Amino acid sequence: MNFSEDFLHYVWQFKSFDHFDLKTADGQNLKVIHQGFLNKNAGPDFNQAKIEMGKTVWVGNVEIHLKSSDWLKHHHQTDLAYENVILHVVYEHDVEIKRMDGSVLPVLILKYRIANELIEKYENLYLSLNDFPCAAQIGSVDQLIIDSFLSRTLIERFEQKTHLLFESLEEARGNWDETFYQFMARNFGFKVNALPFEFLAEAIPQQIFRKHKNNQQQIEALVFGTAGFLNHHFEEEYPNKLKSEFGFLQKKYTITPIEASNWKFMRMRPQNFPTLRLAQFAALILNSNHLFSKIIEIKDIKELSHLFEDLPVNPYWKEHYHFHKKALSVNTQIGKKSVENILLNTVALFLFAYGKHTGTQSYINRAILLLESLPPEKNAITDKFIEAGVKIEKAFASQAILQLKKQYCDHKKCLSCGIGIRILKPNTIASIIP
Repeated sequence: MNFSEDFLHYVWQFKSFDHFDLKTADGQNLKVIHQGFLNKNAGPDFNQAKIEMGKTVWVGNVEIHLKSSDWLKHHHQTDLAYENVILHVVYEHDVEIKRMDGSVLPVLILKYRIANELIEKYENLYLSLNDFPCAAQIGSVDQLIIDSFLSRTLIERFEQKTHLLFESLEEARGNWDETFYQFMARNFGFKVNALPFEFLAEAIPQQIFRKHKNNQQQIEALVFGTAGFLNHHFEEEYPNKLKSEFGFLQKKYTITPIEASNWKFMRMRPQNFPTLRLAQFAALILNSNHLFSKIIEIKDIKELSHLFEDLPVNPYWKEHYHFHKKALSVNTQIGKKSVENILLNTVALFLFAYGKHTGTQSYINRAILLLESLPPEKNAITDKFIEAGVKIEKAFASQAILQLKKQYCDHKKCLSCGIGIRILKPNTIASIIP
């Protein structure tokens, strides 16, 4: 018996056991009219089951255990919530259980009624040492079944991220533009520098930028000064002007710069250096006043992309990756992949969250449509699923796969996964072991 109680929940819920000549442990004829509904809260495992025993139809709860004695082990004999259990479903029956009134609790024994094929499939998943439990089997599952469950995991991913977004929105006193600015800043860090970008957004609220929206030099001075990159002696005119400008603005707004050491340069391509990202971020701020308000108005996906393209990055950065490092030629614009990353991780999320917040389905639909239009992410996780035979053709699927891996595969929740349930489904009912 190399399985958990959850496996028996699955067997009961999906009626994956032999129903021929069902009887209780004491010999009563038994018929399962309805197995009930899985209870994920405290109390009996299944509610509102309908069971016929003898000539009587009973409606009530069903409790499931590996062994009958688990009833006593879990102290159900003293819990009134279990007094309306009409059937005790067990793998092994090792002790007679009585209710508080002294009546014997009817028992259904599943030990010889579960197909060997099903047990073997479960053990193959549960004991798997692959990158995810069903790596060896998922390739045989119909893609429609996979896509159907991925639709669910994508919504789960959005829901979880939306919860965190709403917490930030509350801290920003319901200001969507400010909250979007904070999330956008973090996204500009692209994982490696996400945290210092977050510190930057906390140190200098968007409302300060708005007061200088028509002055490129002041916007850039605020960005680089707050980022901690202007605390040096410079030989070139441009950084010296920024330094002088920031000295005034810092006193005016009582800005505390973050430590420049927070920014990561090691093992990065120059095109991804935080200094160039900060220049692009300053250009986006300069180019896009009330950016979130624009995003919720734009319905065309190409037009959304244009918001992050052709940014007015200072010409200084065409020959620099850093204030102290000159280069021959630098592409100052955000790359296509980076724009897609922003649309995927920030824009789509905010459209979904705003739709949830306002009760407007059209924004939720636009978020999903956006993911369906973007190419999939390429990473170690998606690569493993592709190797196993899963088609991941759009960002919709890659995002859903990340959620599937994190919330189901990593915890081996195969019995709660639509893909795992399909893999476990027996092709035939195995013979009963005498």
